[in-house]
Parts: sequence; C-alpha cells; structure tokens
Amino acid sequence: MQALDAVMDGLDIETYLLCGSEQEGKDLAIRLGLELGLGQVDVMYCEFDGYGVRVRLRKYVHKPGDPYRWLVPAAEKGGPQ
Repeated sequence: MQALDAVMDGLDIETYLLCGSEQEGKDLAIRLGLELGLGQVDVMYCEFDGYGVRVRLRKYVHKPGDPYRWLVPAAEKGGPQ
C-alpha cells in the first residue's frame, strides 16, 4: 500500500509567496499546485501583508462520495492480504 492510499480526504500545503497583491498571490498559489503536479487545487486561506501572501492550498484526494482506497480489499488491489 502506498502512503497516498491512506489519505482520508486531502493534502494541505502552506507556504509564503512573494507578490504584489492578494490576487497575484492566489494566482501564484494555483500555478504552484499545477507545477507540483497536483492539478487543480483550492485556496483555503490567503492573507496579504504588503510583501506577499501566507497561503494554504488543498488538493482533495477523496471528495465525499468517492470510492475510498482503504476500503478496497488488498486482494482486489493486487497486493498482499
């Protein structure tokens, strides 16, 4: 089993990005998610302080109603039981 298989709902990334406005920071944060190979991410928190933004991104691995990986028996995944 991979560690990603054990994620309950999503992954959060928090960082500080240098930028000139809150909107520029949000745009950079979304691009960061794409550059990290996460695809579309949601900006959960963004605060501009004059120099940049403190931002928290979330990539949902499982959304409500999705089939959860940890509920699939190991035999169906092809792994050891």
